[in-house]
Amino acid sequence: MVVLWVAVLLTGLLVAVMSSRWAVGHLTVFAAGTRIPPFVIGITLVSIGTDLPEIANSLVASVTGHGDINIGDSIGSATVQATLILGLLPFITGSFPIARKRLRRAGIATVGVLLIGAALMADGDVSRFDAGLLIAGWVIGTVVIWRDQSDRATERVEKRGPRSGRHLLQAFVGLILVGLGATTAIQALTELSLIWSLPEYLVAFVLASLGTSLPELVVEISAVRRGQWDLAVGDAIGSSFVDATLSLGIGPLVAPIVVSAGLAVMGSLLAAAAVGLAVLVLVHRGLHDRVSGAVLIAIFILVYFVITGLT
Repeated sequence: MVVLWVAVLLTGLLVAVMSSRWAVGHLTVFAAGTRIPPFVIGITLVSIGTDLPEIANSLVASVTGHGDINIGDSIGSATVQATLILGLLPFITGSFPIARKRLRRAGIATVGVLLIGAALMADGDVSRFDAGLLIAGWVIGTVVIWRDQSDRATERVEKRGPRSGRHLLQAFVGLILVGLGATTAIQALTELSLIWSLPEYLVAFVLASLGTSLPELVVEISAVRRGQWDLAVGDAIGSSFVDATLSLGIGPLVAPIVVSAGLAVMGSLLAAAAVGLAVLVLVHRGLHDRVSGAVLIAIFILVYFVITGLT
């Protein structure tokens, strides 16, 4: 049985890796053929696509009554993507500049919704009303990002190409395949964790979040290597924002859940602190290199030591 789930895990990861290269290629062409800044593309379109595993996991976990898996994976992924995933990039691809204003704005929004989520989960459940508030936060934040005319004015590029719509469609197909591959991989990882008798919340926050964050890592590496730094950073922070809102809320919107209040609140507060520190470091430096990468990875390790100690 263990060998079977390992094979499923490797197959899912392979599908995610191959599909991500396809998706980033078409998104790069699409971004170059529109007036939409790559950061906006990353924080909205790409982040939703790479968060499909978390969204799927939220729905399945909520419907089957595993609230801690939904919360642990969503909040854990928000932490992983803003610290470990973003921290690994300069070690793999080299250093690159940071758009300070955009990152600061996105970071503040993400920290804010994580704190709101902590308050909503303090009573030990996530109702449909709570879920509606979280999803409303995602909608409002996304609309604000898209309507930010100052961003559009600072980064005008080539005229829209006649085939930009086709590239966008093909990119979404690739992102869907990324999500399917990663969802398969995380299911295998979860089964392996159950076989090894690990606690449910710990599996979700520590292990499941690592698995569902793999698409972000692969997509962002591909984006940076293509010179799309803003798209990569936008995806990392945008994915954290999506995890703290859409991913966390979509499952309970269908089926309200009961959660371990203490762990849910502490996890959300730790995630908020981690995202805030990561954004502060990058905004202060204006450059993401191995020094800032090491700091982000250290934040990730610290958070996970605290969470494993609590569980």
